[in-house]
Formats: sequence, structure tokens, C-alpha cells
Amino acid sequence: MTKNYTFLWKEKSYPIYFWMLVFIRGIFNYSLPLMDKTEARYGEIARIMAETSNWVVPHIDYGIPFWAKPPLSTWASALSISLFGTHAFFVRLPYLLVAVGLGLFLSRYKKENSFYLPGIILLCLPEFYLHAGVVSTDLFLSVCIGIMMLSFWEAMQKQSKHFWGYLFFIGLGLGFLAKGPIIALLTLPPIGLWCLLTHNIRTALEKAPWVGGLLLTLGIAMPWYLLAEHQSPGFLNYFFVGEHFERYLNSGWEGDKYGFPKQQPLGIVWGFLILFLLPWSVLLIRLIYKKSTLLRTDSWALFLLLWLLWTPLFFTASKSLIHPYILPCTLPASLFIVHFWKEIKAKNTYLTISLLLPILLLFVLLSGWAKPLYENNTDQQLVSSVDTKLPIYSLDYKTYSSQFYTQGRIKRMDQKELEQKIRDTSSSFAVRIAAKRWKELPKDIQNKLILIKEHQKGGVYVFKENEKN
Repeated sequence: MTKNYTFLWKEKSYPIYFWMLVFIRGIFNYSLPLMDKTEARYGEIARIMAETSNWVVPHIDYGIPFWAKPPLSTWASALSISLFGTHAFFVRLPYLLVAVGLGLFLSRYKKENSFYLPGIILLCLPEFYLHAGVVSTDLFLSVCIGIMMLSFWEAMQKQSKHFWGYLFFIGLGLGFLAKGPIIALLTLPPIGLWCLLTHNIRTALEKAPWVGGLLLTLGIAMPWYLLAEHQSPGFLNYFFVGEHFERYLNSGWEGDKYGFPKQQPLGIVWGFLILFLLPWSVLLIRLIYKKSTLLRTDSWALFLLLWLLWTPLFFTASKSLIHPYILPCTLPASLFIVHFWKEIKAKNTYLTISLLLPILLLFVLLSGWAKPLYENNTDQQLVSSVDTKLPIYSLDYKTYSSQFYTQGRIKRMDQKELEQKIRDTSSSFAVRIAAKRWKELPKDIQNKLILIKEHQKGGVYVFKENEKN
């Protein structure tokens, strides 16, 4: 290794690397439009909330409540939209701020390393870096899990402040607002197992502020659940029974109002864990193997390992999952690596690979090579090409990105309605049509529509009054 290369990894350079990662993520957040289906869906839910000022019941479309998830992340995006506008950067801004804040907070566990090292490793984990700019519920859930797990650890230390015990229950309450009771299923089992293995069950029970803590949890979460059920009857049954039992235990459940088919092979969650934590997942496997004998005496390492492994273990038997489910693993993964950092010989190699990846992706973005890829997964360019004075429709179904980028103006129509409008209308209109659906339309309908803009998955067409005859 040359002296110049070694100089790059002096600890005094770590602040530069941390803020460089944040800056690059900010460029992506600004440059990329909201993508279908998930991100544009949550972006549109937040936009409708900000527009209608209905801060209790999220809506997936005007008059259609969204019962699948609690509103914590939606509140954050809707507040940002209310303050700054509907640009994708502002919809994503709360996620970037939360990611940065979490990275800086982890410096508390740096040991003798640089203040910025835990945050650098956290941001270098692809799954976490991705969610620093993706509108979804997963990052807020992971933060709530982090609050619970780390406050529990702090509360268990000798002469710890009572604040940490109450913060544990605050995290639990916020978790119920982030994604629901899954917060308890992803935190309490690894905590209980750690207490059992380290003989700390009695200590944990004695230190917990049960009365005040549970009142805090209920005070944070229960009002919203009661208000949501009052304003949208049927929510509680769908959310607690459907989303948390039928969705995971019944692969044939047909009651999902909002989800997309996500059937995966059993155990795929472990593949997600390895793939979306590369190259650090390779290091993690090596560390776990080499340090396995130390776990009996190193309670912090054991705590992090149980936290890290519990989430994929919990989802091993589930076929209905996607890669963001492993996002909660990124916090303990980064802290586990930091804990053994001084003993890692190839640390500079891992850092180099991890930091070069976002730089390479930024180059691809700025070069324009990736433009066709992301433009084919959003309707931003399609609907933006239409005169805002024209009525705009979508044949058979609306994409969430078309809803968001028309500010809710786009309306759904079926083929009969399209044919009727062409025959009877006295004014021009635009219509978005999927590529496959366009091929199925009769030629006489196709001939009366003028293509304005298209991508791989569809196009937007205009019917003009002077084309009627």
C-alpha cells in the first residue's frame, strides 16, 4: 500500500467522507423522480395529506383511505411538502435528515475510533444508503427499533439515567405509529434472549419503568389508532388482522387492498441480507466466525449479533417479503463492525469499495446513462409533457407517479368511457395508456389519438377537437 493511499484513510479525513456520502445522496434525492410503485405511492399519500389537511387518516386517492400502514413517515413527508413544496427532494428530505441524524448519533458507540466512523459504515451499507432517499415506512421503523434497542442497552448499564428506560417505551410508541406491532416482534425477542444468555432477566425487569413507560407508549400510539378507526371504520380489523396475520401466514390471502405480489422462495431474506450489505456482509460473516468464542464474555457484541440476526430469522419462513425488510439489520451490522474495527486488517479495502460505489453511481447519473432506466419506472416525463390546461385521464388504472405529478388531476377511465369521450366530446383531452393496452385498442381509436410522449411501459396521447372527424 502506497503512502498516498494510506493518507486517504487518515481519521482526519473521515468527516469529509461522511459529508461527501450525504451530499451525493442529496444529489440523487434531487435528481431522481419518485418511482412506481412503492415510492410514488407513499409520496402521493403524503401529498394528499398535505393538500387536504387530513392528518389522521392517510388516503391513497381522494376518498379512498389507506389502511395498510400507520402515518409516522407520511406525517414527515407531508410536513415537508407543506413547508417546501412537492419536489421529490422535499418529499424525501425527512429520510435524508433522519439517516444523517442516526449516523451522527451512532458516534456514541465509536469506542476509540473516529467520531464519524459508525456513520460512514452505516451509510456505506447499500440497503441503508438507498433508504436515505426512498419514501417508505421502513427507515422510520428501523429508527424506532434502534431507539428501543440502544436505549435498552443504555438502561442496563450501571448508574444509568432513568431517561433511557422511558426512551425505550417512547421508541415502542413511535414504532406503533411507524409500522405497527411489528416493532415489538422485532425487538423484544432478541432483548429477551440476550437477557437469558447473560443472566440479566431480573435486572431488566427491575430497571424498566413499567407503569410510566407503558403509559407513555399508550399515550403516543393509542390516540391515533382510536381517531383513525372513528374516522374510517374497519381500519383496526384490516390493519391488525389482515396486515399482520393474513399477509404473512396466508399466502393465498386475497384481502390485500394495496399490496403487490411479492411471493419469494423460503429463506430469501438471508440472500437479501448478504446482497444488500455488500461488501460488508463478507466482513460480517468473517467476524462472526472468528469472534464466536468471545461472545460469551463480550455482552455488547452478543447484543448486536442477536439484534442483527433476529430480523432475518423472523422472516425466514415468510414468502411475502421484499429486501427493505432487512433494513433494521443495518444498525447492529455497522456497530458490530465498529466494535472490532481496530482488528480488521483489510479495513481500507472495504472502505474504498464502499465509497467508490456511490461515486460511480453518481457518475452514471450525471452521464445520463441511467436516464432510460429510471424514466421507464415513473410517469413524471409522460404527464409533464401534457398541457396543464388539458383534462388528463389514464386508461383502466392510474399509476401513483401519474397521480403525484399531476397533483391528483388525472382520472381513471375504461375503454367504453374513452370511446364515448372521443365520440361525444367537444374539447381536447390527454390520456395515459399502458404499452400493452395500446396494442389491444381498435385501430379507429388509435387513429384518433396523437402520441405526445412515451416510454417502455406506456405513453400519453392527446385527442384534439379538430381530429374528431
